Amino acid sequence: MKNPDSLTARYHPLKTRYSETPVLVIDTEADPYEILDAARQRIRAASDLLETLYCTCFKQAEASDIPNIVSALYLLTQDGNDLLDIARQRLPKHVASSTTTPCGSGLAREKR
Repeated sequence: MKNPDSLTARYHPLKTRYSETPVLVIDTEADPYEILDAARQRIRAASDLLETLYCTCFKQAEASDIPNIVSALYLLTQDGNDLLDIARQRLPKHVASSTTTPCGSGLAREKR
């Protein structure tokens, strides 16, 4: 059986948990490209939801829908960010630091 400290180091809890005991965790030893795929899936779902909301007439929405939408967007984007952070730590330094945006700001500048 593995040491509890090694399990704690390997499994990173998501920030979106509502209790002290983490239920959903990221396996930090997983293939970083699979972690990136999971992040992309969550961020894409949040983006698709925002696009749908942008195209929807809000006159048809109920006021009680807003907290549900915000909660879904928060969970998707925060989980996606947690996954990106872990994947970035796992990728070789030359890959992570050489990725830049068109205006020249790289991933290294994101951690402010």
